[in-house]
Amino acid sequence: MHLMAGFDYGAHGLIRTARPAIPGGPQTIVELIDQSVARHPDQEAVVGRYARYTYAQLDDVTNRAAHALIELGVCPGDRVAGCLPNQCDIIVAFLACLRMGVLWLGVNRPLAAPEKAYMLRDSQASVLLAEPEAVAQLGGLRDEVPSVRAVVTVDAADAACEWAQLVASARSDPVHATIDPFGPAAIAYTSGTTGYPKGAVHSQHNLLMPGITARLQGRLGTGSRTGVMLPFTVLNLLVLGPVLSFLVDGTCIAMDRIDAPGMAAWVRDERITSMSTVPALMYDLLTHPDVKDDDLATLADPGVGGADCPEAFRELYRKRFGKEIRLGYGLTEAPTAVTYSSTEVPLANSCGPALPHVRIEIHDDDDHQVPVGTDGEICVGPARDGPLAGVYTTMLGYWNRPDETRRALRGGLLHTGDIGFMDADGNVYVKDRRNDLIIRGGSNVYPAEVERVLHDDPRVQACAVVGKPDLRLGERVVGFVQPFPGQTVTADELRELCLTQLARYKVPEEFIFVDDFDRTAIGKIKKTALRDRLAETT
Repeated sequence: MHLMAGFDYGAHGLIRTARPAIPGGPQTIVELIDQSVARHPDQEAVVGRYARYTYAQLDDVTNRAAHALIELGVCPGDRVAGCLPNQCDIIVAFLACLRMGVLWLGVNRPLAAPEKAYMLRDSQASVLLAEPEAVAQLGGLRDEVPSVRAVVTVDAADAACEWAQLVASARSDPVHATIDPFGPAAIAYTSGTTGYPKGAVHSQHNLLMPGITARLQGRLGTGSRTGVMLPFTVLNLLVLGPVLSFLVDGTCIAMDRIDAPGMAAWVRDERITSMSTVPALMYDLLTHPDVKDDDLATLADPGVGGADCPEAFRELYRKRFGKEIRLGYGLTEAPTAVTYSSTEVPLANSCGPALPHVRIEIHDDDDHQVPVGTDGEICVGPARDGPLAGVYTTMLGYWNRPDETRRALRGGLLHTGDIGFMDADGNVYVKDRRNDLIIRGGSNVYPAEVERVLHDDPRVQACAVVGKPDLRLGERVVGFVQPFPGQTVTADELRELCLTQLARYKVPEEFIFVDDFDRTAIGKIKKTALRDRLAETT
């Protein structure tokens, strides 16, 4: 297949020949840290439960961590994996890899041992930095990942752990590596909600762009104290946490508790001004009897991501923060957000217009743009006008998957696999993942469309709609529903609600009520598990 202009194809993805500079810089995350150290060495940069570093101290410990990795035999271009909790160690390891020209890979802690081994094997990681539980979990699978030369135990609470000793005894002089802003810097594996996860490869240029855009728009004030409770093993959280904080001369707080009292304590004690979370955790924070208004006094405008935003939750948010939830749309391959609702009262079901660094196009199956209001695949490319015109670059590709890379990046655009449409004002409406589409008797049913209707019932906390195999129709529509605690809702009531807003063929023929959902590390409901459950009963 023909490659797009401005690229060559390398062993693990696309090699850029077009190299747009970021206006006003920095051009790499390494350069960003150097600038921050020069401007305000004594300002707090990162905070965790067991450590806190000024920018100068962060620079010192990052250099030591880089030398420790060199002592372990790590070379530029190698992959280093981290399976670690939200503590300062994971931020330091990430920055050390970028300073060395080494690719960083986050491995989510809740994954099963075979899932972790798959990522290590697929990426051919050479070193794994892991908490003691993960080291023990993977102990019997070492033969399956021969590329891993060293597994290093990291325990933030233990100053005598192997990693802490290596870093403490390492040299502190700067590591001088030649850093290509457009070369591979990190691998972010897709959530794996269907099939095996793929590793999206990003450059340091890519990783800077979301923060550059947020800084341009003033979405995070200078000196902000940003709390991150979602796992740093998800690359997007490193982008939206420390990288964005450093771009606004702020402080990043690594939050290691996601229970409501624990989150409130972090906000109160560290004077957190902003944080991003998912609706379920924010709901707990706003309703828990042990959380007082004073605990959240500094929290001005928390971000909420994910699809589960019922009206009952929106009303709680309005009462506490005096504003509407603003929605956005993003994905691992972007990385992070590509749209954001910019109006005080968001349009119903809209994710807002494209952010300044990107443009959105809607394409049909033949890769032609479709008219306004027409469904098609959402595609992402660099903005054509404005202060960041031509600056955005797509991911470099999927690690060691040339055919999938060519399909995803054909024509110089990121083809997301998501289905949606755009209105005349450029607002994007996401209907569903292409691979979540239910085909019932030849008619297309977008689960997200049905889920939005189910969320209109204030008793519904979360829901997921999937297809159940059927010999006659191909698939039938099934709704899984989690009511709010203490609430009761019946299948007949939900069916009647759907019939008022949807064509009959879209209405779930079966409702299954659950106490909770199995979710990914960033809060997405694992629909594969639901489909598997239905397949067992077919």
